[in-house]
Amino acid sequence: MTDYGLDDLYQQVVMDHGASPRNMRRVEGAQRTAHGFNPFCGDLVDVEVRLDGETIADLGFTGRGCAISRASASLMTETLRGKTEERARDVFSAFQGMITGAGNGSEEDAEELLGDLYCLAGVGAYPTRIKCAMLGWHTLMAALERRGDQGTVTTE
Repeated sequence: MTDYGLDDLYQQVVMDHGASPRNMRRVEGAQRTAHGFNPFCGDLVDVEVRLDGETIADLGFTGRGCAISRASASLMTETLRGKTEERARDVFSAFQGMITGAGNGSEEDAEELLGDLYCLAGVGAYPTRIKCAMLGWHTLMAALERRGDQGTVTTE
């Protein structure tokens, strides 16, 4: 895809998911939760997860933040519902590698693993926004690692 095409897609996705985030809601019967905060810009997010064994049966988020933060969390919830916790960790690593430029696989592998998330690769062009895009993801990883409230996840 050309840079112009990726930039255009990035803008469309951020605008769509930022204005109308999917799964921005509480999750009934959530077993895992975490609270996240980006002190750089003030974004706040709470992630709730309901598991069925090792599978993410449902997940959602609430909070306030910029369009990139909301769009990334929205796409995260759509991508990971129905996936195993292990697969969610793999997608997290690939997503983080993609937007920070620290990816260790081929572009084709990342695109296949990330699916629709690949359109957020444009975040990497704006280093100050990477923390915005990663907030929901770090918060989800914290929720999967623990039960109950054990403090706030930050992007610092």
